[in-house]
Amino acid sequence: MRSTLDHFRGALTKTGVGSSDIDLNPDTVLPAGRVLRPAGVLAPIIETDQGLSLLLTKRSAALKHHPGQIAFPGGKQDDGDADVIAAALREAHEEIGLPPDCVEVLGTLPPHETVTSFHVTPVIGFVHTAFNMVPEPGEVDEVFAVPLDHVLNPENYIIQSRRWRGQMRHYFVVPFGPYYIWGATARMLRAWTEIIQK
Repeated sequence: MRSTLDHFRGALTKTGVGSSDIDLNPDTVLPAGRVLRPAGVLAPIIETDQGLSLLLTKRSAALKHHPGQIAFPGGKQDDGDADVIAAALREAHEEIGLPPDCVEVLGTLPPHETVTSFHVTPVIGFVHTAFNMVPEPGEVDEVFAVPLDHVLNPENYIIQSRRWRGQMRHYFVVPFGPYYIWGATARMLRAWTEIIQK
């Protein structure tokens, strides 16, 4: 297990090209002069009897933005956050009850640009201490674990399409059981697969 984590740490030191929601949609026209807001999300790795797994959340169906979608815990960087890593750790504590001191930060992926004008930095961290998982009421419906080797296998990814704002939008999907992991979450995970295979 430790050798795998060390491999991740080493791979995350490599510079790489960031990902975006428009990678598969090069004809997308973005608003002129838009300002990207910094955000951080945490990819929390846990050790289970079956090996290493990744914790993800299912957003509340009552939310205005991205209801019911699968996501990393995280959010925008606030003025009180030292950086996007601190933002990711704070948000994970708020959303799923994960104390920051239970996380060993292994590194970060290159930032991901969203069509909603966020500059999202995925923070990869290993949860070294058991904690009491508490989904934030009204924001998180469920916290679940997916085997890490499933989401880090590029062969498990497919490209699908749907109409969004009058245009066909293409995106990555990495299904797991009843969970439909797609969009920005799947794209950031797909970027992780590319980095560790270099």
